[in-house]
Amino acid sequence: MTEETKRPYPDAALLDPVAPDAFQPDPALAQWLMDTFIADDARLLNGDHSHLRFANIGCLWTNVGNSRQQRRIVGQCELGQPRAMQGKWGKARQEIQVREWFGDVPDFILTFDAGYAASCSDAEFCALVEHELYHAGQERDDFGQPKFTREGRPKFAMRGHDVEEFVGVVRRYGASASGVAELVEAAKRGPQIAAVSISQVCGTCALRAA
Repeated sequence: MTEETKRPYPDAALLDPVAPDAFQPDPALAQWLMDTFIADDARLLNGDHSHLRFANIGCLWTNVGNSRQQRRIVGQCELGQPRAMQGKWGKARQEIQVREWFGDVPDFILTFDAGYAASCSDAEFCALVEHELYHAGQERDDFGQPKFTREGRPKFAMRGHDVEEFVGVVRRYGASASGVAELVEAAKRGPQIAAVSISQVCGTCALRAA
């Protein structure tokens, strides 16, 4: 990337092996992703994120290790509004923390692993950021049309992994940077057994179709 488009990096203090667990808000990162991918004049504009031009996005760096099913988690997108299932005190406590970080409650909060971000390539980091942005979706009605508030703002919602996300990231950064090289190679080779619809035996697809 040029000096003009240089991406933000986490604070060096977060990279110290003996540093205490921490989450650090970074307004510069939030502004960078808006200027790079979302704004009308974004340098790497992606129209798939156009609904986020109206979004308030908060960004966090963290040195807290996270893994799921023995895989390292390096990025996460979530709604900024605390979840009601935490109970009244838990919800209020989280909202106070979020306001201390960002000044208000963002529509979405994106969290990134500081260690990974400090060592990955520009393409890998951009692919990670866009992957998380694809999770920051807009509600749809029964006809698939985007929903808006009375004030005309998009109604934001979380969006799961889907084919469109894979296509969008691979199209812009390639299979390697997107982490789906094996998937692409398998698709090129064709089916080993038979061309069938995996949605018939995939529990996740079944849940989404329910």
